[in-house]
Amino acid sequence: MSYTTKIKDEIITIKGTKSETIALLSGFVRNNGYINNNVLHLTTENEKIADIIIDYFKNIYEINLKKEIKDNVNFSKKDLYLLSLTEKQDFILKDLGYLDDNGNYLDTPPEYIVGANEEIRSYLRGVFLCSGSINDPKTSRYHMELLINNPTEAVFVQKLLNVFLLNIKLLTRDKGYMLYIKEAEKISDYLKIIGANNAVMYFENVRIYRDKKNQANRLNNCEQANIDKVVASATSQIKQIEIIEENLGVSLLDDKTKEALEYRKKYPEASLKELSEIISIETGKPITKSGLNHRFRKIKDLAMKFEKNKNVE
Repeated sequence: MSYTTKIKDEIITIKGTKSETIALLSGFVRNNGYINNNVLHLTTENEKIADIIIDYFKNIYEINLKKEIKDNVNFSKKDLYLLSLTEKQDFILKDLGYLDDNGNYLDTPPEYIVGANEEIRSYLRGVFLCSGSINDPKTSRYHMELLINNPTEAVFVQKLLNVFLLNIKLLTRDKGYMLYIKEAEKISDYLKIIGANNAVMYFENVRIYRDKKNQANRLNNCEQANIDKVVASATSQIKQIEIIEENLGVSLLDDKTKEALEYRKKYPEASLKELSEIISIETGKPITKSGLNHRFRKIKDLAMKFEKNKNVE
């Protein structure tokens, strides 16, 4: 079972007031329904959603929707459930904010449908049940989307979502409009808004795990980068020492710099900080990382002089 299916199965169990149920049905019908031969049709691949929609219509309007199983033309192996409204259609579609008093499609539902926050949440649940999806955070990138056919409805739903400061984005697609969120924190907030509490817990647990894993990876990468830097620096210093020795130039260095040269040869893999600590302990003469670095600059300068003279010749 997909993560999206689990979310939908969870939110259809939420018990709401009559006005909240009407708001949910409005969101579902306005973003899923179509009229053919004066009959309203609704479709879904989720039988649980089909059954709960049937129950809602029966409880609110005392009518029975006709339920059929149709072949799915979307190359899906799942059955397609077709629900048909054949009774009280004019009254119900006006009550749900689908049609106006003249039987024309309403660009946006009446204010009473989404007059309070709980009604807005219910309307958004209805929209998600028919057009929403959220990637499983364990197996994919963070992504939530709603696919909506009507441009005015898409903008309306965007405004409802942004009531909760979700900063949801809107894109035009070939077959409609996509509202989407990619920020993990905002997706979690969205799940809370539609009442998917179990889905929130799962999402947050995975998010915490991924954040810790990413942090560990960043630290490991940083540590590896530091190791690579130490190796590169030590290798360069060894090469400089070899140039000086090949040119019999060690005697040109002062005693402290000679000491640094010998300890680098003795501990070729040590970092500058580690080497300064080793010298301090073994000689009893404290030297800082900065002080040791100053000695290696002298070694580098001398090696560069020998290389320059070699190139001149």
